[in-house]
Amino acid sequence: MDNVLVYCEVTEEKTIAEVSLELLSKGRKLANELKVKLEAVVISDEVNLLEETLYPYGVDIINYCRDERLFPYQTIPHFAIVTKLIEEEKPQIALFGATSIGRDLAPRVASYLRTGLTADCTTLEIGSHIENKTKKEYKDLLYQIRPAFGGNIIATIINPDNRPQMATVREGVMKKEIFDKSYKGTLKNIVASSYVKAEDFCLKIISRQIEAQKINIKGAQIIVCGGYGMKSRENFQILYQLAEIIQGEVGATRAAVDASMAEHERQIGQTGVTVRPKLYIACGVSGAVQHRAGMQESSKIISINIDPKAPINSIADYTIIGDVMEIVPKMIQYYKSNTK
Repeated sequence: MDNVLVYCEVTEEKTIAEVSLELLSKGRKLANELKVKLEAVVISDEVNLLEETLYPYGVDIINYCRDERLFPYQTIPHFAIVTKLIEEEKPQIALFGATSIGRDLAPRVASYLRTGLTADCTTLEIGSHIENKTKKEYKDLLYQIRPAFGGNIIATIINPDNRPQMATVREGVMKKEIFDKSYKGTLKNIVASSYVKAEDFCLKIISRQIEAQKINIKGAQIIVCGGYGMKSRENFQILYQLAEIIQGEVGATRAAVDASMAEHERQIGQTGVTVRPKLYIACGVSGAVQHRAGMQESSKIISINIDPKAPINSIADYTIIGDVMEIVPKMIQYYKSNTK
């Protein structure tokens, strides 16, 4: 048990997914604290610039299983490789992205290994715990922290007796940071036939039709977000006008999405995407904890709200008290007059 292991997803462009790089950044910090190695697991037919991409994030060992049958993702082959690799390496911690792939793979791995799994963590820390009854002390535990009961409480979950300690983390929650641009690790090639049986490839993918992503709200540097306080889909259109002028993107709270004011792809928060723009303008957003979890690390936050006691105001850098339908048109007029 001498490592932190991160399952790295491969995109359609044959690159490492952003969420995996974010997990490697956090995994490096956890590994440093535990004084162990950071390992990555990559399973695909090919990956562009694999070593050049992963080593700068502090990866000590890349476990690379390359086979043309392993892309696109299939549950059984990936499950077989990951479980056998974990049984061999015996990591203290195993991390997965809370994506469609991670949510399919991680629970199966945890169930097979008879260990715990915490989904959608927002924070991961190393700590200790003393059992009340036995007074036994557990050291170097992974504190798996996430909102619970609809975001009304923050739960800290530990797994003192089973290994690995497993967690999934949504994209954007952890900050992606280069550890050392000149860092060099070791590439360990895994032969698929040693881990996967021929019958594991029971599914044959004949063709795939992939729709290009239309909205890239996660990568936007400026976001204009509308909440339930916008009142209607028609009122929401004014946010698109503001976003277009300031070259931003439009986001929405879950309440606004549920009211059909905006598409689900624009939803920000615990059940949407997590963003870290340079500027976040919250229009008619109350600021429920579920929403704040997805945007509170924005560099600058401007709140426009008719309620002075709205929770969003407590984390805003600037607060404008008033009706968004009066204030936003004035902002649009000002930007039109003062920008080329």
